[in-house]
Order: sequence, then C-alpha cells, then structure tokens
Amino acid sequence: QVQLVESGGGLVQPGGSLRLSCAASGIAFRVYNMAWYRQAPGKQRELVATINGGGNTDYSDSVKGRFTISRDNAKNTVYLQMNILKPEETAVYYCNAHGGGSDYWGKGTLVTVSS
Repeated sequence: QVQLVESGGGLVQPGGSLRLSCAASGIAFRVYNMAWYRQAPGKQRELVATINGGGNTDYSDSVKGRFTISRDNAKNTVYLQMNILKPEETAVYYCNAHGGGSDYWGKGTLVTVSS
C-alpha cells in the first residue's frame, strides 16, 4: 500500500519560513520523481517544485529563489523549505510521486501565511 504523508504545515507570519516533509512508503522511492503542489482556496492546484531521482530540481517562477526542494532517499522523504512566505501562498500543500506510469498523492498539509 502506497502512502505519502505530509507534515510541517501551520501558521506563519508573512516573511517567515516553514519546512514541509513528505514521508513515502510502499514505493521504490529513489526511482520516483517527487513534487510539491499547492491549492489555494478557490483556485486550481498548481505545481510548486519537482525533484527527480537524480536530484535535479525545477521550480515555478513564483517560488524560485525562495523555496528549495530536496530529498533523502535513505529516509524515503522529500522536503520543501519555504522562505519569505507571502499571504497569497496560503494553501494546502500536496506531495506527489510520479513514476512507472503511476501517480500518487498525499492528503496535504495546510500552510497559512498571516499576521
């Protein structure tokens, strides 16, 4: 059974930082491309950052220079370090694993950016 479990969300002030984690089980983690998406209230889910099995990363233009995606294959975990957060980045953040024709999602973790 595949599970992706996100953690690390919460309330943070504008300009603050948070680190999200996503622990994966039931998949050959190291060969999967991992990604973080987010969905703000009333908006479509959008891609935030990706990292492939080799550690190559890509980011949406809106988060480049502020967010960092990383992975620890020994721990089957992917991270998203988020800095200089903005109120408009309030959203549910989802972990995604993609590979071998399969696509898996976590249930999400809520990030609220507010003073």
